[in-house]
Amino acid sequence: MSVDYVDSVDSTDSAAAGRARTATASANANIALIKYWGKTDARLHLPTTSSLSLTLDETWTTTTVSFDGGDGVQDVVTINGLRAQGTAFERVHRFLSLVRERAGLGEAEAASVTSTSMVPLAAGLASSAAGFAALAGAASRAAGLDLDARGLSRLARRGSGSASRSVFGGLVRWNRGTDDETSYAEPVPCALDLAMVVVALDTGPKAVSSTEAMRRTMRTSPLYPAWVEASATELAEALAAAEAGDLERLGAVAEANALGMHATMVAARPPVLYWRPGTVAVLHEVATLRQAGLPVWATMDAGPNVKVLTDTAHAAEAAAALGGLFPEASVTVRRGGEGIRYEQPGS
Repeated sequence: MSVDYVDSVDSTDSAAAGRARTATASANANIALIKYWGKTDARLHLPTTSSLSLTLDETWTTTTVSFDGGDGVQDVVTINGLRAQGTAFERVHRFLSLVRERAGLGEAEAASVTSTSMVPLAAGLASSAAGFAALAGAASRAAGLDLDARGLSRLARRGSGSASRSVFGGLVRWNRGTDDETSYAEPVPCALDLAMVVVALDTGPKAVSSTEAMRRTMRTSPLYPAWVEASATELAEALAAAEAGDLERLGAVAEANALGMHATMVAARPPVLYWRPGTVAVLHEVATLRQAGLPVWATMDAGPNVKVLTDTAHAAEAAAALGGLFPEASVTVRRGGEGIRYEQPGS
């Protein structure tokens, strides 16, 4: 699987980047095959485990950042046509403050941010990964920062951990690291033409945020330490399977890692249970389809929706089967997508 990604701001762009006041970037969501769940440092978004993800096509967020003074007092953030307030605004404002600090801009240099996402927000479909990767790209360019791919991945991580992976296309490893310098994502070899069948059962906001669910799981779940320990072995197995082109081995370890993560949540106190009756039904049907010879494996993030790992040769067949069984769900096929990209001025 070959997917393009931006690995630096090229030298011909550096002078323009230094003068930039407005920039637009787009980034895609990614779905983890080996999960990120829990942080060792909440401020820096350092994860307890390294992870592995597939960036998806047709799941983008596009964001424009202008350091234009905002509303004359503070930053203005508009998401899908609505002015952001509360937690959504605060997360973007904190991130812009970090960019201003790194670029040597004062807090008085407020910004206007306009973001449009085709990914349902806060529904366990990786909207924050796409959103903060796009914000990192647009804000850093508008502020005149000249970041290479690793630097951009590290910056995106400060908004949302999984956003570090959406800087790149295809199969991506996020190295856990021990500090800000060493925690970053990078593309990895994959001999498979991977695809995801996304079975969206409920795209409404989650009752328990991912941040709260992670904290609760880490504090109270007796299963969590064992999952963290197993994750390192599972990551090594997944990387080897992807490089060797072994879909069955990759699918099996990805499904086990996801179900293990959800087991840690169910064992938390109080439990975090994102599953709905439809979630369980889809998981059973994926296993039934696999037993019938279709190469499909389930994975899930913090939400009720199921993503089904397969390859492009079997994705349409899997989607048709699951769509027929679950007509109330939105069933779509997503292939490997590209990394962050920028809209040229005047385009």
